[in-house]
Amino acid sequence: MDLQTFLPYRLAVLSEQVSQCIALVYRERFGLSRDEWRVLAALAGRGTVRTAEVIEATTLEKMQVSRAVSNLQERGCVERLPDPQDGRGWLIRVTPAGRSLFQKIAPMVRAREAFLLEALSPQEREVLNAAIDRLAEQARLLGRQG
Repeated sequence: MDLQTFLPYRLAVLSEQVSQCIALVYRERFGLSRDEWRVLAALAGRGTVRTAEVIEATTLEKMQVSRAVSNLQERGCVERLPDPQDGRGWLIRVTPAGRSLFQKIAPMVRAREAFLLEALSPQEREVLNAAIDRLAEQARLLGRQG
């Protein structure tokens, strides 16, 4: 097997390259980690949500979300409230400061995304999106099969 042509490896390499060039914005300019950015972005368009919803939306592990939320809370970007329906759970929401920070970062990361996508024609972008959706569905099927 040639690792350089193995689909999971190629996707992981591409994902890391894309992630790193986007991270330059939120890490270097705003001091956010990847996990903090993902949590902030997942919360920005929502109201108050349970931690489990943030975990699902970000694909991060529970501990990663917990750490990111704690750091964002220290910065005044999110609030963590006890979940009245789950004595051990938390509700999380973005503060006005967090929303403002997100609104500063979002156009910059979108510009980087647009730059990356300029390498593809509109038709290639459609094919890429469809291929990603189909591969994700196949991966879910495979995951359910075990």
